[in-house]
Amino acid sequence: MNQIMVVYWSQTGNTQAMANAVAEGIKEAGKEALVTEVSNISADALREAGVFALGCPAMGAEVLEEGEMEPFVTEVEAFAFGRHIGLFGSYGWGDGEWMRDWQTRMADAGAEVVGGRGVIAQESPDEDALNQCRELGKALAAAEA
Repeated sequence: MNQIMVVYWSQTGNTQAMANAVAEGIKEAGKEALVTEVSNISADALREAGVFALGCPAMGAEVLEEGEMEPFVTEVEAFAFGRHIGLFGSYGWGDGEWMRDWQTRMADAGAEVVGGRGVIAQESPDEDALNQCRELGKALAAAEA
């Protein structure tokens, strides 16, 4: 399968911009990317995928968005073993604790976090953060091979 899904939740558009940059990297590496908001897909759509990306900003006290993304991630944990998962998101405060917690959750579920850590950007992603997202996309494409 040459299509890699990039599923995200975004409130202000920052994480959406990061999702699009991840997709650019996937495409640059010669694979197809399907970018979709978490509200438009079920976790079951990822069940057969060996490689995919998830994006969510930090919310509240540095947690995943609780209405849609948190339940989605909980479902993914049940079948994450052996998957290569890219993580990304933006934050407005704190030090990235939500991403470290998310990385740990995925690793504890048996997934490999592509790149070893999630890509984070404070507020609106700058060009450096977008380049990191593109590199994440390329790494996802390489893992899918």
